[in-house]
Amino acid sequence: MLVLWLVPWSRAGLVVFFVSVVLAGTWAAQQAERVLGVKDPGAIVIDEVAGMTLTVLVFPLTLPTLAAGLVLFRLFDVTKPFPARASQRARGGFGVMVDDLIAGVYAATVLALLRAVTHWP
Repeated sequence: MLVLWLVPWSRAGLVVFFVSVVLAGTWAAQQAERVLGVKDPGAIVIDEVAGMTLTVLVFPLTLPTLAAGLVLFRLFDVTKPFPARASQRARGGFGVMVDDLIAGVYAATVLALLRAVTHWP
């Protein structure tokens, strides 16, 4: 997610990036599943881009925030707490994307709590 740190995003630009990734990623994941004949193939990584972007969407894009966001996002992406695991039953591109977006919401929530408790800017 180095691109989130290296590019001088405005908040609006980051929101447009996120929405574009979700929309294009949902369509692309649908096509990839159809072509590859496999549900949620490992070759699809756009869902991780969407989930990580959602994790840090409302925070300053500092290196510590991005690093903590990445660790938290991966934790929730791997463990898939409810309803993320259940959401994987959804079909098509939506099914590919939704569990990572849920992981992003969980990670953003924990990141917000960490920032509030530690008074980290």
